[in-house]
Amino acid sequence: MTGIDTARLAAWLDENGLGAGAPLEVTRLSGGAQNEIYELRRGEHHSVLRIPPASAPAERDTGILREWRITAALDGTDVPHARGIAVCADPEVLGRAFYLMAHIDGWAPMDHRACWPEPFDSDPADLAYRLVEGVAQLTTVDWRARGLDDLGRPDGFHDRQVQRWSGMFERIRGRELDGMATATAWLTAHRPLDFVPGLMHGDYQWANVMFAHGGPARLAAIVDWEMGTIGDPKLDLAWALKDWPDDTDDPGATAGHVGVHGMPGRDELVARFAEVSGRQVDDFDYYLILARWKLAIVLEQGYQRAGDNPKLLAFGEIVPKLMREAAELAESTGYR
Repeated sequence: MTGIDTARLAAWLDENGLGAGAPLEVTRLSGGAQNEIYELRRGEHHSVLRIPPASAPAERDTGILREWRITAALDGTDVPHARGIAVCADPEVLGRAFYLMAHIDGWAPMDHRACWPEPFDSDPADLAYRLVEGVAQLTTVDWRARGLDDLGRPDGFHDRQVQRWSGMFERIRGRELDGMATATAWLTAHRPLDFVPGLMHGDYQWANVMFAHGGPARLAAIVDWEMGTIGDPKLDLAWALKDWPDDTDDPGATAGHVGVHGMPGRDELVARFAEVSGRQVDDFDYYLILARWKLAIVLEQGYQRAGDNPKLLAFGEIVPKLMREAAELAESTGYR
């Protein structure tokens, strides 16, 4: 069972000249509360369909169309992405809005958490460099020229981060978090040295990139743009490096649930971002504090509604650690 009406999908593909008349093969790749993902094969046509599940709230259709806008706008840029093929905003076709993007011939880091595929199993350093270079490439996108000027509100972006997520915490507050007051006060009193608005992914991490097969290391695509906006790409960098270990020589070193033993340290990766993007990173501690503080609040929201869900209950120990780390960096950073 695929969960979608393949006959109606085939008719829509016919109307759009996508493998017209050939048998349609549909394979479900993944599905969750946000989006369901299907691989489509039809004659020479090969694509991936993204669609909200039937049970998702109505605003998810707006979200899927937002993803499409970003995907389409990235065509012709240096940002690795899955090329947009077609979009359907009419829920009469499959019950929800959906779009098609090109199939990516690559591999996902989350499928190789314990051991990287060859030839990176013995020297994975370049994978980390490609990860941060992906954010650097985001900074080069002329988002106004590509019709994304109404995608977000860059003015006051950092003020709203503190206000929005502090308000969220107050609404779901179920316990006190050590370091919350310290980190919040520090973020309220500080701002980046030179905020340069740009296209940001919103959830940039190992889980949302794919690499090309074989060497040398190449980023094949940045995927899952459901939280994309016009904001601060340096926050994407901090999101990717927020739990990067101090010692990557440790065989057990992990970041984002992926082994990073043998990879460069955080300082080296931040320096590579600066080199490729041309942006200063003297204020990077601000972004690390914000990323850890924000993630703590995001996960706390899940923990407070966990019930007997073991995955959400596990956030109970992660959240205080993140908030303490945010507060400790706020107290020790040389950025003033």
